[in-house]
Amino acid sequence: MPGDRIVAVGLLTQRDVDLLGPTFTRLWPVDETPLFTGLIEAIDDADRDLQRARNRHSGDAVAVPAAKLRR
Repeated sequence: MPGDRIVAVGLLTQRDVDLLGPTFTRLWPVDETPLFTGLIEAIDDADRDLQRARNRHSGDAVAVPAAKLRR
């Protein structure tokens, strides 16, 4: 619809960017710095906490392999 604005933020691999093609022009690469690594770990922690809360709420226990808990 005219006037509607969609805003999306995502972490993409180079392969993802390649698949999006040359029309994907708004890309800001993120440097591999200790601060970025800390941000990714915080996002992963928050995501795991959310999944645990959802599992507790629904009563479904889902085991997460230890390899997926830390990269």
